[in-house]
Amino acid sequence: MYQKTKIPNGPLLLTAPRSGTSAITLLILVPVGSRHETRDINGSSHFCEHLMFKGTKKRPTSLDLTKELDAVGAEYNAYTSKDHTGYYIKASADHLELAYDILSDMVRNSVFDAKEVDKERGVIVEEINMYEDNPLMHVENLFEEAVFGKDHPMGWNIAGPREVIKTVPRDRLYQYYQAHYHPQRMVVALAGKFSQAKVVALTKKHFTAERKPPVAGTYAAFKGVQDKPRVIVSHKTTEQVQLCLGYPAYPYGHKDLPALTLLSVILGGNMSSRLFASVREKHGLAYFIRASTSPYQDTGAFVVQAGLDKARLEQAITLILEELKKVVAAGVTAKELSDAKDFLQGKVVLELEDSAHLAEWYGKQQLLTGKLKTPEQRLAELKKVKLADVQRVAADIFDRKRVNLALIGPYEYEEPFLKLLSL
Repeated sequence: MYQKTKIPNGPLLLTAPRSGTSAITLLILVPVGSRHETRDINGSSHFCEHLMFKGTKKRPTSLDLTKELDAVGAEYNAYTSKDHTGYYIKASADHLELAYDILSDMVRNSVFDAKEVDKERGVIVEEINMYEDNPLMHVENLFEEAVFGKDHPMGWNIAGPREVIKTVPRDRLYQYYQAHYHPQRMVVALAGKFSQAKVVALTKKHFTAERKPPVAGTYAAFKGVQDKPRVIVSHKTTEQVQLCLGYPAYPYGHKDLPALTLLSVILGGNMSSRLFASVREKHGLAYFIRASTSPYQDTGAFVVQAGLDKARLEQAITLILEELKKVVAAGVTAKELSDAKDFLQGKVVLELEDSAHLAEWYGKQQLLTGKLKTPEQRLAELKKVKLADVQRVAADIFDRKRVNLALIGPYEYEEPFLKLLSL
């Protein structure tokens, strides 16, 4: 169970107690990500996330922040996505007040010291280099660029281009931070062992705002229309080809998202899935292959990702497309659907044993959809999905005109792959 509390002049507080644990996870979610940016500040959401760890008025240096948490064995980190930014501390329940003090200090009082900003430019450029040097990571960025296009923020890199990171003014970053990081826009989610009354008091103490929230930019709605296949090839001398093949899909809250989620499990969600059995086990073309869905607020994507034998890439792509066509033509079996439902139920149970997953379960729903569903409600939606729903969704999503392919490997040109997708 969970409890929702609106803090006056502050955030929405979501609390999810968990028996049988001595830990807590405090999660702060801010409704800003790379899709809220303009091209001249692309990467600013991620840059601001880094700067939250670089010092506050109370704790002037990064070490001042981290040494207090390290002293109690806490886990802490942050992340930036296309539609939100998150900060969390996971610690013993005895250190709840410390978690509140430090996390609120970071997100509310960071000073954006000019020297630290300039130093962090190099750190972020190296992070971009790390991702681009790792084809397994970088191919995901290329895929979303193909699906959402280069002209929409949804298709841009979360970390931004190097030239922006090197030159965006400190004051511009601080203005961006001030516009979006206001307590009334945040969601505070807490899961684990705690006293509800104490948590409400701590949230009021640390997150009550004295000023009204400034005007913040909204995101540009995605209304992209795709009428032909798209391919992005990134040339790199590799022994294994990294591939993402997929389609535009459903946003959060879409009535057919449960059916698509189950379909992704059947196709590539585990080691007994269709793609794993065919591409890896039967033909030995891949070390790993998986299928998944990525919903956003107004759009989404379905993707098959694989690391493939470069000598037999064409065969692998053909096999993947054939498996997708089979679902459109003949659907899935009753046992496959039943097994997928059981698989997801087991995954949910295991994940929500962890206070961090439990806090994110409620916090992310509230931030991005404004609605909350318990694990039981979500699983009930999955149980209602019928065989006909899965086949109908497959026919809707797997449209050959809307297929997208991103590849990293020893290739120069897109044309051969465009021809292959058009067969």
